[in-house]
Amino acid sequence: MPESQLPDYRSSQVDPDDFDAFWNESIAAARAVASDVRIEPVDSGLTTLDVFDVTFSGWDGHPVKAWLRIPKNATGPLPAVVQYIGYGGGRGHYLENLLWASSGFVSFQMDTRGQGAGWSRGDTADPVGSGPQTSGVMTKGIDSRENYYYRRLFTDAVRAIDTVRDLPMVDPARVSVFGQSQGGGIALAVAGLVPGLAAVAPCVPFLCDFPRATVMTDAYPYKEIRDFLAVHRDQVDVVASVLPYFDGVNFARRAQSPALFSASQMDATCPPSTIYGAFNVYAGEKSMSLWQYNGHEGGGILDEHNALAFFRSVDARR
Repeated sequence: MPESQLPDYRSSQVDPDDFDAFWNESIAAARAVASDVRIEPVDSGLTTLDVFDVTFSGWDGHPVKAWLRIPKNATGPLPAVVQYIGYGGGRGHYLENLLWASSGFVSFQMDTRGQGAGWSRGDTADPVGSGPQTSGVMTKGIDSRENYYYRRLFTDAVRAIDTVRDLPMVDPARVSVFGQSQGGGIALAVAGLVPGLAAVAPCVPFLCDFPRATVMTDAYPYKEIRDFLAVHRDQVDVVASVLPYFDGVNFARRAQSPALFSASQMDATCPPSTIYGAFNVYAGEKSMSLWQYNGHEGGGILDEHNALAFFRSVDARR
């Protein structure tokens, strides 16, 4: 789609009448399970940061791993950044991803259940099985909204916010979320599900505008859905009824926190029009960084640079 048309684009994604009821029930069920949070110090060798290995309760009480990084000798309460991970990756090594804590934020990097064997290590299992699926997780449990993989992952992400807000060194009103690609899609979902986030930075977000994304790009992971439906021809209507509950477009309609998006004009994985489908209906204060000559790498380190400046500017308003 030409850049000039992006600001006026509107997604055809439907907004289910029971969207809010479905997610309220999903999150309430997870919160009703007794929470088990374990925080263990890591001998990282770092002189400016303290690192902790965290296990918290996600969907149905399932254990979810995370890295907690805190500026050494900082006095709280501090602002925090919760970071979600791109497709196929996990929380990685504890010496990676030091930007947020080095910048004065409490950093909480959530692992991604059932992923983390592609480009970055993960340590969290997804104990829930499913029926037939293509490789990857895009079609795992896609036969129903109750069974779909992203119901569990998005609920994990909400529970991560709950966990961070309960930490004694964190100001619960100053928690922001950040993610790139799938991580950006998760951040956008959380923005629509959790009131009172300080700020949101979804960079080149995945999981937006399924009706357009699944028919216009040959790139994976969206193509996993096309591959599945090419074989399961009789499931097209079923899948079309499930995906609206997990589309960033519908979460964006409900999100109120200040947001900084990014998109890339030459992105074949997450085409910019799909991101603008969410951005254009985002209900809160918003801005967009559009990288004209980049693909799915987006702005790279500049996306993080811009998000850091954005989080600091929002925090300074308080």
